[in-house]
Amino acid sequence: MTDRGDSVGDLIRHWRRMRRRSQLDLALEAGVSQRHLSFIETGRAQPSREMVGRLAQVLAVLPREANALYIAAGLAPVHRERRADDPELAAAMAAVERILVGHEPNPALAVDRHWTLIRANGAAARLMGMVDPALRTPPVNVLRLSLHPQGLAPAIVNFREWRAHVLHRLGREAENSADPVIARLIEELAAYPVPPGARPLNRPSGLAGGGIAVPLELATSTGVLRFLSTTTVFGTALDLGLAELTIESFFPLDDFTRGAMAGT
Repeated sequence: MTDRGDSVGDLIRHWRRMRRRSQLDLALEAGVSQRHLSFIETGRAQPSREMVGRLAQVLAVLPREANALYIAAGLAPVHRERRADDPELAAAMAAVERILVGHEPNPALAVDRHWTLIRANGAAARLMGMVDPALRTPPVNVLRLSLHPQGLAPAIVNFREWRAHVLHRLGREAENSADPVIARLIEELAAYPVPPGARPLNRPSGLAGGGIAVPLELATSTGVLRFLSTTTVFGTALDLGLAELTIESFFPLDDFTRGAMAGT
């Protein structure tokens, strides 16, 4: 997330450097001369709406940051931002609710760009009931809730492995968005202590799906539950809230977990 007081040229130069692109490289892919791109970056030329959109696309700028480019260029933003409870989003949020409920009896939840909880199904709510009530006071950050010493951390058997997976994912998000909130969250989560009894990182990882995914292993009163998580995003949504909404769904990795979640 960049400073909204910057000029459009400053922002384009910022994202070009973030993406490690030269002026010539970016200009060629955007179909503009390097001279014109240089003029845009230095403020000697003002980009058109089409040019801002083209540069945002080539630089893989996220919708919120694309809006900042349009605004800095004196243009109306492309993406609207409405609250999740806005009546105009009722149909979309009802669809999210159906997805979450349809994933029962397995956990699923919806979060915003900062991993703040928006919705959770019953199975996810029951797992979150294992943590300190203070961490469940809105607004709830689901990553803090999972890795905090008073959260799910003591129950995560593969805590080191899971936290490394979470931090790696957040690192990619920070690179894509330059969001200081995500950067601070990374620092916070990385500083949490490893709970006693967590499995050493140098043990076999037991990666699911042929070694391409990290499972979440939770110790409960009924035994160890093993889940694989998947992510669903609404990448083509014109509303910022929907574009940044993520649904995290957890699938059982073994028959024991499947049976435990089904109550059999």
